[in-house]
Amino acid sequence: MHAPDSFRTARWLRTLNLVLQAVLFLTLFGGLNYLARNYAWRFDLTQHRRHSLSAETRSYLHNLPLPVRIVATFTEDAENPEVAQAWRDLNGLLREYVYETEGRAARITVSYIDVYQQRREAEQFGIEQPNVILLTCGDKRRVVTLDELYRVEAMEKKAFLGEQAMTAAILDVSNPARKKIYFLAGHGTLRIDDVDPARGLSALNDQLKLRNFDVELLDLGTARRIPEDAALVVISAPQVRYDASEQELLRQYLATRAGRVILMLAPGVAHGLDDLLYDWGVLVDDVAIYDTNPESFSDNGDFILRNFAPHPITQTLLDYRMTLRTGLCRSVRPDPGRATGNGLVVTTLAATYPTAWGEVAYNLRQQPVFDPGIDLRGLPNMAPANRLGVIVASERVQVRDNLPFSVRTGRLVAIGTDSLVVNQRLATEGNLTFFLNAVNWAVARDTQLNVPARPIERFQLSLNQRELTRLRYSLMVALPAAAALLGLLVYWSRRN
Repeated sequence: MHAPDSFRTARWLRTLNLVLQAVLFLTLFGGLNYLARNYAWRFDLTQHRRHSLSAETRSYLHNLPLPVRIVATFTEDAENPEVAQAWRDLNGLLREYVYETEGRAARITVSYIDVYQQRREAEQFGIEQPNVILLTCGDKRRVVTLDELYRVEAMEKKAFLGEQAMTAAILDVSNPARKKIYFLAGHGTLRIDDVDPARGLSALNDQLKLRNFDVELLDLGTARRIPEDAALVVISAPQVRYDASEQELLRQYLATRAGRVILMLAPGVAHGLDDLLYDWGVLVDDVAIYDTNPESFSDNGDFILRNFAPHPITQTLLDYRMTLRTGLCRSVRPDPGRATGNGLVVTTLAATYPTAWGEVAYNLRQQPVFDPGIDLRGLPNMAPANRLGVIVASERVQVRDNLPFSVRTGRLVAIGTDSLVVNQRLATEGNLTFFLNAVNWAVARDTQLNVPARPIERFQLSLNQRELTRLRYSLMVALPAAAALLGLLVYWSRRN
């Protein structure tokens, strides 16, 4: 009498169990989708981080002042293979820009149009030619062509420069004005229009312009003033002393106008800026640095700096274990006799190994040897202990009326070499990264990293006719035969 009730109960229990499993299954996947949508983690495991933006670009985007619209006038099914490749390379990059600015007031939007099939939309944007990228922000416009997206050598694309070109264009259209950098001319300084590998700065000039800076030359002997729009003044290895009036112009610019200066000083050359450096607690010694540690030199004789202090300028070098490569250096260090308590913060950014010394008699034609009591050694009571500084940063932070905020005035970076950013050494990743970080810190642009180019990897097989025939028969006969033989072995083993 009770058996049917038991079967009925078991059937209902099985049905309820299946329903609960389905509900739990749907709940699990619903919860996973909710977490993926609202709390997503993204990891780029590719070698050259092809599917993510650099830290420098992300910093720019987080501080984007106005929304930017990007319109690309090429499509995936373009007949031209180069245009189709550009679409594939750029499409993923533009998605990252959109993703990085989602949920922000100033965001980036991207759209694609065909100028032949969507004439009305093209006319609204004022686009007449295909295969370009248009960026608009308010009434400002900037066009990026496909040629700007690649570095080409010997008629072959070597690297994808899309992120560099797009970030520079976004900065161009979104910022109302560019910061202006003046390189002092005269006195035998390195020039930004010189293409000489050992003395020119033309490559640096290109890199600064790519990052939305205006770069100009300034001759203090002629102008007798520093322009009001100077965001930064760079003094690049003068070979002749500055006179007292020129030094005073620079001192007033730093002190009264919250100026910013990057100073590169070659060893063995009198610069005439001792009073300015004294104001900012920096001591530049008239020595040439030598070292017996083999880790201080590269195979081509470059002097290598590996020891950095934590600072916004050097943090990238520390994170990525980069080095600086230079020629002959002189000692630059915080002045031990500088006044304290005046808000002046002096930091040794880059230093030598403890085995290095500053050679006083560097002009003598003989093998340098450390002479105790004559040559210069690092001090044990000054950071970094027992090391000679080569690059120093100084800034003055003033607190006004005991208010809970500070007002930054001037900033100075002193570099004890003239060869850090010349054309032949700017290709060193650490050198370029360091100088760009120094510029960004000096002008208070809160970004740190250089945008790297992404190499285009190609894999090519070189086969002769016999090897090609062998490969063809292997794919057509050998692989199917191997699969058939494996099937026969499985069948035979199961039968027995």
